[in-house]
Amino acid sequence: MTAAPADAARARATPAPPPAEGRLLREAVRRGRGPAALVLAATALGAAAAVTLPLALGRAVDLLIARADAGSWVLLCTALIATEVATDALVARTGGRTGAATTAWLRRRALAGFLAAPPAATTGTGLPTRLTANALDAGTAPVAAATAAAAGLAPLGGLAGLFLVDPWAGAAFVCGVPLLLLLILRALLRDGRAALTTYQEEQGRMARLLTGALSGAATIAAAGTVRAEERRVLAPLAGMRAAGERTWRVQGRAAGLSGALMPLLVAAVLAVGGVRLVAGHLTPGDLLALSRYAVLAAGAGALAGALNGWVRAKAGTARVETVTALPPTPHGTRDLPPHGDGTLALHGVHVTRDGVPLLDSVTLTLPGGTTTALVGPSGSGKSLLAAVAGRLTDPDQGTVLLDGTDLRTLSADALRHAVAYAFERPALFGATIAHAVACGPLPEPDLRRALRRAAADTFTDRLPHGPRTPLPEAPLSGGELQRLGLARAFTRPTRLLILDDATSSLDTVTAHLVARALTDTPGTRLTITHRLTTAAQSDQVVWLDRGRIRGTGPHSVLWRDPAYRAVFGAGAGGDAGAGADTVTDTGARRRSDVRTDVSNDVRTELPADMRTDLHTGIRTDPRVDTGTGAAE
Repeated sequence: MTAAPADAARARATPAPPPAEGRLLREAVRRGRGPAALVLAATALGAAAAVTLPLALGRAVDLLIARADAGSWVLLCTALIATEVATDALVARTGGRTGAATTAWLRRRALAGFLAAPPAATTGTGLPTRLTANALDAGTAPVAAATAAAAGLAPLGGLAGLFLVDPWAGAAFVCGVPLLLLLILRALLRDGRAALTTYQEEQGRMARLLTGALSGAATIAAAGTVRAEERRVLAPLAGMRAAGERTWRVQGRAAGLSGALMPLLVAAVLAVGGVRLVAGHLTPGDLLALSRYAVLAAGAGALAGALNGWVRAKAGTARVETVTALPPTPHGTRDLPPHGDGTLALHGVHVTRDGVPLLDSVTLTLPGGTTTALVGPSGSGKSLLAAVAGRLTDPDQGTVLLDGTDLRTLSADALRHAVAYAFERPALFGATIAHAVACGPLPEPDLRRALRRAAADTFTDRLPHGPRTPLPEAPLSGGELQRLGLARAFTRPTRLLILDDATSSLDTVTAHLVARALTDTPGTRLTITHRLTTAAQSDQVVWLDRGRIRGTGPHSVLWRDPAYRAVFGAGAGGDAGAGADTVTDTGARRRSDVRTDVSNDVRTELPADMRTDLHTGIRTDPRVDTGTGAAE
């Protein structure tokens, strides 16, 4: 059964272009429009109270000077001050809650975009920085937009109040406003964003370097290259320092200009008001109102702060958007045939990265229900071929068929239910070992069965709370971690099971137990291995070299080629049986060394046929001569 032409055409269709720049910012603001509207209304109410207060204060002062009743005006002043305090508190509370909710939404969007994209497209994205500092800045976007929109209300109201009390005083203030706005806003909106963006990029670069160094801490310590790694990880600090200094210079220049010009403007207003008071055109209350309005009108500094918050939100959103805008892996809508046996076929598969062909015209068939060992020297393309086989990445050319169906036409659910992976260095997610293995709801018997098949129950049962032990309380060796990764792959039946060097850290006994469990696993099995015994036990071996298939067939046939034997570190001499006993994943080993790997305690607990298997390194099977490893 082959994929329908229409489905294949849809699967090969070019993905939609990435969203236009700024779309995520608009979505974030739109999601928070309700709280943002509340912030805008509260800010406007607070600005109205602030603009009304100078008039009320002036009137109260004039009445008190005239020894008249000013009680109602004093109460009005008290109410206006209380309104300002209440609106400020409401803005702070709403802003915090909205920022947290928007940040969480942005992080989920970024993580979903990252996971939906092909692995090759996510290289170098600096996800940790974008999910932390950048998302935190971007989360303020709805409130920052509302604050920036309302920040000019109080200064404009103060300017209107100046003209209302005395036009001459208002004119004196207006003369200096254009220069103030030109210098401050230009510095913040043009120079500030560029400097902040550069800083965030350098910060993300250093985070990527630090993450890589931490993952290889043991290697760095063993190699004695701590100082060299320090210099490498801290190299972006020079760029961060330059961008940070530029940011602070921009903000300092804006604050300095504001601090220098604002008092001059207020002084000019008071000077004009004093002259008008002496001339009898103003009352003392009017002069008090002018002084308050001059301070409000000079509040362009608050406007600059609001604009700076908006600039930070825009810069953070732009950084997060580079992840959310990653083109997702396109999926079809088809399901697999209901009774397929897991036959996998690759036709003319070609993969190129940076102009270098990594897989070249790979054509291969894995019969359903069989085990195929994928071997080859380091860098030959084994892991890439495994990724193509289960559609963790797509080939540039060629097709991959599972039970006759093009993987690109399958729905995402159908694909992931049909293919399971186990990796050399599995990552565990969840609160406990059970959660990490199950990856979702899983009955207890199924969990126990998966752990037993991966030979992981032998150590999980000894933990304080068994499989329910929290991950931080369960220090794991490399082999134990691999066994949990295998158990996760065993939790559900699949058409295709792919082991990407997933048994490399297992000891001889455990590797044999896992191999026996694999033979009972339904579906087709593709295993990348450096173990000669695993290759010898497989139904067929695919020998990959420099992205091309150099040979395919039974291990006993390929073993006649000295170049194939060299893949396992074997010399030019010897036969397949000798190789099976004397060579393991770590190089040459004598027959007596293999026997000493199995303690007496372990041997007495194993059936007789399994002890024979452990000595020979070859599975007991009527088709296989356990003395030579040669297939009939």
